[in-house]
Amino acid sequence: MSGYSPELRKLIQVVEDTRRERAKTPPPRRLTLDERESLVKAWHPDYKPEYKRALRTGPCKGLVVYSTIADLLESWPLVRPGELDLEHVDYDVDILVIGSGGAGLAAAWWAVKSGVDPSSVLIATKLRLGDSNTIKYQSGTQAATGPEDSPLIHFLDTLAGARFTNKPELVRVLAEEAPLIIKWLEELGVRWSRVGEDVERLPGGGATRARLHCCGDYTGLEVMRVLKDEIRSLNIRVLEFHPVIELLTDPETGAVSGAVLLNLDTGEYKIVRSKVTILATGGLGRLHIAGFPTTNHYGATADGLVLAYRVGADLVDMDTLQYHPTGVAWPEAILGELIPEKTRSIGGQLVNVRGERFIFELEPRDVVASAIIRECSEGRGVITPTGTCGVWLDTPIIEMLKGPGTIKRELPALYRMFLRHGIDITEEPILTYPTLHYQNGGVLIDEWTHVLRPTGEPIRGFLAAGEVTGGIHGKNRLVGNSTADIFVFGRRAGIEASKLVRETSKPRISLKHLEHYIEELKQIGVPESRKAPILLPDYRGEAVLKRIVKIGFSLHS
Repeated sequence: MSGYSPELRKLIQVVEDTRRERAKTPPPRRLTLDERESLVKAWHPDYKPEYKRALRTGPCKGLVVYSTIADLLESWPLVRPGELDLEHVDYDVDILVIGSGGAGLAAAWWAVKSGVDPSSVLIATKLRLGDSNTIKYQSGTQAATGPEDSPLIHFLDTLAGARFTNKPELVRVLAEEAPLIIKWLEELGVRWSRVGEDVERLPGGGATRARLHCCGDYTGLEVMRVLKDEIRSLNIRVLEFHPVIELLTDPETGAVSGAVLLNLDTGEYKIVRSKVTILATGGLGRLHIAGFPTTNHYGATADGLVLAYRVGADLVDMDTLQYHPTGVAWPEAILGELIPEKTRSIGGQLVNVRGERFIFELEPRDVVASAIIRECSEGRGVITPTGTCGVWLDTPIIEMLKGPGTIKRELPALYRMFLRHGIDITEEPILTYPTLHYQNGGVLIDEWTHVLRPTGEPIRGFLAAGEVTGGIHGKNRLVGNSTADIFVFGRRAGIEASKLVRETSKPRISLKHLEHYIEELKQIGVPESRKAPILLPDYRGEAVLKRIVKIGFSLHS
């Protein structure tokens, strides 16, 4: 029995009736840069001023960001100066890594391989080891390893995909070192998909060369399987269910010198002193900004932004977020889950209610997302039984173009996810709509991952890598560049931390940096009931019910 209602089944017939003609018709042309910009400005949530406001306090006062993020940054800390006994240090280490996704594990691995004693490295993670967005990634990692590709072409594609809003010096590092990451992971045991003797390379939106390296659509699971084993084999200490709730700083220099952890099991605070702290806390999808569902894991609540901002970090591109074009719009049980870009790169077609293709499927993500929102807003979308909207992603055409068995071979996770809900995507299309996927901007870093103040001065003892950082992707990220980013800059953070450890003596610790911040909160009248980091999302209460009703769709219909 189909997981689609009789009403949706009738609409699927239009997709089936137009499939053969679409299969032999050239795809829609690529848009010009001006056309892309016009489409995005008209329809993308980033250009909706009602979702944003200027920060009223902190090092980036006046910066316009999403209102949800502003509220979080302008929140009271969970602990205040004088409330904790900082004379009692529970863990005295050389390197503290905050977060255990791809960036955090890469940083810890490279620190140890660069000469740091494993017993002096501590990974503190909010949930279990490896619980992160990394473990969920499917489409692959961009790296210029092909004979007709080069880091220069990757560099130019990345700049163009963000409409030249990135930091070129960071993009250069990404493009030049991504091939090293593919080789490193393969040497550790990652089994990349292959075509004969060669690694398979797939096309991706906004890329002019096929350079996506994947492991079917279980890429994140495969990569994290290997990295978690490496961390265990190196005997690196891991504290699970110990989120960081505040950073510690040297009372004189302002250098980051450790952190306060919260044991989620016991409610106890733990004090960590460290010579170097590496922030790798990931993104913010579980804030459900602008009412959108999300692909993100349960712990993606912007903790790292809050922690870094309070110690003086600069933020960049926080007025933009990535809404992945293809999230699940039906069935509602998996609303917002990711339909990987690979589905389109191997031939899946986006089709409106009339059976028409309306955009080249491998345009940059913000462009494709904007086109889908436009179709739904102008009455060419598919209305579900609950009144939400989406467009069709024609997956059966993949089998027609690439041969029977392609979907089960290339997209086994996606196939099984829908089959559990009564939908066979080899025979029926997918109903899709954009979903909150990625934090484009974040904490500004330099080429060696030093966290920077608005003045450009690095904050001593403080490095960052992964989705929590900004500048690499500008205002729009290309597919596969996030995982290139986390491993390239995670590697650099580990190497740089190993150097800093040798140059740094045992630091002093305090919560002095909070004193000025708390005074500013008082001046602008922030209620003390608003506290951050929030650590875990709240799915209870009237506010959540309101969000579910409007989630991402009626905002644009």
